[in-house]
Amino acid sequence: MKVLMVCLGNICRSPLAHGILLNSASKSWLIDSAGTSGWHEGERPDTRSIITAKNHNINIEDQKSRKFVLDDFDKYDVIFAMDSSNFSNLTAIAPNKTSADKIRLLMNEAYPDENRQVPDPYTGGQQGFEQVYQMLNHAIHCFLESNS
Repeated sequence: MKVLMVCLGNICRSPLAHGILLNSASKSWLIDSAGTSGWHEGERPDTRSIITAKNHNINIEDQKSRKFVLDDFDKYDVIFAMDSSNFSNLTAIAPNKTSADKIRLLMNEAYPDENRQVPDPYTGGQQGFEQVYQMLNHAIHCFLESNS
């Protein structure tokens, strides 16, 4: 399985989701993350994401932000968007229906068809990052259960 986690800047939500899935999935899976913007390209995850992951024995320090590219549609089986804005951004650039069908809202794995959003914790404090971690962890484990 090849899974890509996508948020806006690829420094808060998607690096956490990437780390959680990498820590929990089969080692044969290809897992990465990207952002729909290129604002933080080449940067490490937000320090608060790194701390939150570390508090759960997950190391995301070596991740580097990158912008989503069209080739990602060919490379990945599933592309998880963290919220409806990123879902729409991805859908808008999907070159065909096959590519568009790969895009899913991550929280729908835990709450089917509810289209819940993973809030961007960037402007908040450390507690917001922990709340996002808990949301991501739950949805990712629901995804893993349905794909085992």
